[in-house]
Amino acid sequence: MKDLTLCAASAKSVIHCGAGAFNAFAPDLAKRQIYVVTDSNVFAIYRHLMWQTFGDNFPVTILPAGEGSKTYNNLIAILKDMLSAGMKRNCTVVAFGGGVIGDIAGLAASLYMRGVRLVQIPTTLLSQVDSSVGGKTAVDMGGVKNVIGTFYQPEEVIADPMFLKTLTDREIRCGLGEIIKYGALNSEIFAKLKANSARLTDLNFLEEITYDCIAHKARVVCEDERDLNGARKALNLGHTTGHALELFYRKKSHGEFVLIGMFYELYIAQKSGICGGQYAQELKKLILCVLKKIPVYENIEAAAAFAVYDKKNDDGRLSLIVPQSEGISAEIKLSLSDYTRLLKECAATL
Repeated sequence: MKDLTLCAASAKSVIHCGAGAFNAFAPDLAKRQIYVVTDSNVFAIYRHLMWQTFGDNFPVTILPAGEGSKTYNNLIAILKDMLSAGMKRNCTVVAFGGGVIGDIAGLAASLYMRGVRLVQIPTTLLSQVDSSVGGKTAVDMGGVKNVIGTFYQPEEVIADPMFLKTLTDREIRCGLGEIIKYGALNSEIFAKLKANSARLTDLNFLEEITYDCIAHKARVVCEDERDLNGARKALNLGHTTGHALELFYRKKSHGEFVLIGMFYELYIAQKSGICGGQYAQELKKLILCVLKKIPVYENIEAAAAFAVYDKKNDDGRLSLIVPQSEGISAEIKLSLSDYTRLLKECAATL
């Protein structure tokens, strides 16, 4: 088990990562006034662990599992329930679940009584390597992802690989989407992924690479907590197209769409002369190690239109963060028409 501290401008987070982290640190939460937010799948699997750790009468909101729960109405319901449960300003919101739970519980914590303590206990690979760290909270609205949100650092993150044992193959694949994104941003992670491409789903390897991804993100967030100087923008590699496809098709998970978005945007980077050669082929190979095959989408022109909602856009153009070389990314700005044309060209090659 390893600890690291993320020192952002607004606050610091202590991140406990590795086997034994939950048993070492979660029981201390029982000494506080806590409010747990989780989902139906996680509660079904881990309710006995929660009762054993927190006692059997802690207040809890259990949301239906899935992105559909990340709504304004559910946010207000959590806040009302916290008030009814008598939560005070010194209470702690415990986000016990994946990225959806981390996002909405984090937003509730940032709003209740102008901000209460937040502890993230991520139970999916994706939330452990990415969404639980860095302080972004949000809910969706009007078909747009993460349009209502705050920057709010958790006091603690407890990332224990024991939770990965109950994940489906698809959930592991979802997390690998963000891990390969970090490989495109960090040459050491990229080398480790290439060297271990045959054991990407091995739990021991995932524990090791999870820490590497968290450490990379922590460094970036310390430098640019609120996306002000461009450093944090790089963490959106693959996300412009991934989010557009996710909003339109909704048939895969976020991490899978990140991988698909990376594949399309790698093609755009190659056509733009930004990325190429052996590196581009190796990155493409890693993506295909996880996905096996890139889906062929009909109506990709309609899906591309959803990219206009991306928060990175400015000057009427779409912003894409694309791989350039090992450990280096670049930003491309395109008109919607050029972006759509390149997506259709890429789709025609599949």
